[in-house]
Amino acid sequence: MNEHIKWVCVYKTLQKFEAEVIKGNLESAGIPCILLNKQDSSYLAFGYVELHVPDNYQAQAEALIPST
Repeated sequence: MNEHIKWVCVYKTLQKFEAEVIKGNLESAGIPCILLNKQDSSYLAFGYVELHVPDNYQAQAEALIPST
């Protein structure tokens, strides 16, 4: 069976370590998530690291992510 999951971006940052910490918190709460690193490999100041979760976990994930 081929299952299609719709992923949504719930957090975006210039700091990879920040995204890793939030990813760990979400995974601890049982929320599956992935990081997409869209930063330039030569100049890390360009582009973002995005944290994505399945769309059915979006509200739960956003409730756990601290607002800035």
